[in-house]
Amino acid sequence: MPVKPIPNGAEGVIPHLIVDDANKALEFYKQAFGAEVVSKAPAPDGKRLMHAELKVGNSRIYLNDDFPEYSGGKSRTPTALGGSPVILHRYVEDCDAVIKRAEKAGAKVTMPPQDQFWGDRYGTIRDPFGHTWSFATHVKDMTPEEMAAAMEEAFANAPK
Repeated sequence: MPVKPIPNGAEGVIPHLIVDDANKALEFYKQAFGAEVVSKAPAPDGKRLMHAELKVGNSRIYLNDDFPEYSGGKSRTPTALGGSPVILHRYVEDCDAVIKRAEKAGAKVTMPPQDQFWGDRYGTIRDPFGHTWSFATHVKDMTPEEMAAAMEEAFANAPK
């Protein structure tokens, strides 16, 4: 049987997160998002994780500890970089409950869930490792015209 060039479950884009204390991050993601640890490989130092794979819902996430010694001596975690321009987004059945669960597990709510002009209930958190996550529950189907009118109204009433 020939080897599959793309393993089952790895067909889409897979975020790869770099964190300080990957073992602690695995526990947070299990507690906050119900993540399942698919695999993990310890580094030769026996302290850090070289690689871990999580399953959150139907999505895969790769995770590893920071290894500045392999990156020109520079740390690449969001904490070391002062944040990240990347947001990990997930549609869920109840974004309020997911955000509350993440907060209870140690995340900081950066935008409480609110109904948005595009038809989703949406909110954001920053996890204890510096990564930003957004969660949404679709609550209203809208035509492009309805969405454009709702956006115009939302921005007309936004604080300047």
